[in-house]
Amino acid sequence: MKLDFLNGWTRTHLSTDLGKDLVDREVILMGWALRRRDHGGVIFVDLRDRGGLAQVVFNPEFAPETHRKAHHLRPEWVVAVRGVVRLRPEESINPDLPTGAIEVFAKELRTLNSSEPPPFPLDDETPPTDAVRYRYRYLDLRREGGARKCLLIRHLVAAIVRDFLNKEHFIDVETPFLTVSTPEGARDYLVPSRVNPGQFYALPQSPQIFKQLLMVAGFERYYQIVRCFRDEDLRADRQPEFTQVDMEMSFIEEDTIFDIIERLMARIFSEVLEVNLRIPFPTLPYDEALRRFGLDKPDMRFGMELTDLSDIVKETQFGVFRAAVESGGIVKALKVTDGERLSRKELDDLRDFAAIYGGKGVAYARIKDGGEWQSPIAKFLSDDEREKIVAQVDAKPGDLVLFAADSVQVVNDVLGNLRNSLAQRLGEIPHGENRFVWITEFPMFEYNEDEGRFQSMHHPFTAPRQEDLSLLESDPAKARSRAYDLVLNGSEIGGGSIRIHRSDVQKKVFSALKIGPEEAEEKFGFLLEALRYGAPPHGGIALGFDRLVAIITGSESLRDVIAFPKTQRATCPLTGAPASVTPDQLRELSLKIVKK
Repeated sequence: MKLDFLNGWTRTHLSTDLGKDLVDREVILMGWALRRRDHGGVIFVDLRDRGGLAQVVFNPEFAPETHRKAHHLRPEWVVAVRGVVRLRPEESINPDLPTGAIEVFAKELRTLNSSEPPPFPLDDETPPTDAVRYRYRYLDLRREGGARKCLLIRHLVAAIVRDFLNKEHFIDVETPFLTVSTPEGARDYLVPSRVNPGQFYALPQSPQIFKQLLMVAGFERYYQIVRCFRDEDLRADRQPEFTQVDMEMSFIEEDTIFDIIERLMARIFSEVLEVNLRIPFPTLPYDEALRRFGLDKPDMRFGMELTDLSDIVKETQFGVFRAAVESGGIVKALKVTDGERLSRKELDDLRDFAAIYGGKGVAYARIKDGGEWQSPIAKFLSDDEREKIVAQVDAKPGDLVLFAADSVQVVNDVLGNLRNSLAQRLGEIPHGENRFVWITEFPMFEYNEDEGRFQSMHHPFTAPRQEDLSLLESDPAKARSRAYDLVLNGSEIGGGSIRIHRSDVQKKVFSALKIGPEEAEEKFGFLLEALRYGAPPHGGIALGFDRLVAIITGSESLRDVIAFPKTQRATCPLTGAPASVTPDQLRELSLKIVKK
């Protein structure tokens, strides 16, 4: 079939522009033929464009030549149609379609391009396998709903963010992608330099240092919707390249940052989901979050808080509990109301669940009438200990109590993640609810056993709390930071801190991290120098944009809200990246591949 050209045609409307107000008006539509139906001589074509769908009617009595051409149309052919908008007959109205009350009677059809049969039907509501979707991502994105809908929402959220921050007097500044490697966090992606043989750029894990330098430069309020890179193992909520809403502000403290972010979130949820958020969001110190929920990113949509039983069982005859407390660990419990919802097999499977987080297992007790225990560990605990445990966890007949005994970190990891898993499985999470919480007062440092030194819990530019300044030298393990995370429905969607703006404090932090003057100068000399030239008090935050959009759209994976995502092996199914390069390219970069 001969293909046509536009020959001066200009699209007058998108499908979603069509309504009853355009009846009897001539329009020109352009898009893809989703499906063709032949009903007794009259041909109906569902034409898809970026707005949605419109039904085009090819009637042999209205336009015979155009009707003849329509016989040759196949799925995904690219077409332009000139026609007249008409009301559909009453019995043909489709209330589920925005354009379901009208149709376009075609006067003229131009076939702009043909298409091979797609590897999967684009009009099927059931998506193909992930391998096929990402290999043909450009076709997957043509499908109604799914990733296409997510990307349109992503665009809307980005537009809201820009408009909001512009009105709050933030300045959008681009920072470099080719920068210096500062191996204090996740692994960097390295880029070899051709003009400086043997030397490398690093792709930024965040614009952290540059945005602090912009504060020294006097911009006072900076933002950027920026691409960042981390060479780390991937999960459903991670990608090697990701987007964050990056912000930094001068002459502020935590309250100002919290207020700005809360109002931004309120506007996004109002305009995108028509949900009114309650602000201000609650705050929760890090230690309290671990004590009550086991994790520093607690899901606040439901209860099921953890209970510490260490004082009750520290002298028990049950060796597992007593040994955990004596070795500096803890014993905690998680109560599940109506515990019969979990079968014996599901309880036995908790051993495997605990192993994922380094635990040896999870003990259980079903509470029966009269406080009687149905439990493999009941015989190891005295009557008094069992009574105190029931009282401490506020257990009632029919409840199930789950126990973990190990180091503090392992117990919190096991029960914190088990809490989330059971709430999801048992339907304890209220549908459609969104709960934000600020986690504050993080420790400045965490101890790295392998390296025998402290490392920053966030990054080395985070300011300590003023009352803990002296602890940097005397007891770094107890020093708290001015860092904060924003958590939504159990997912961290943002993190930031008040920064160190004085070079003397920055040097003390480097000292606690065992970063000597020479190493500090080599890695961060330009920042330390800048701090000596009148750096204002400043702080900021970075919001995980992909993760935020995934939560808003109800997506299970970040890949659903990224146009061309990578796999869990950091590969691109569409382009084949990463790929080999030629020997000549390697020679230009002074590189040689060494096979392991």
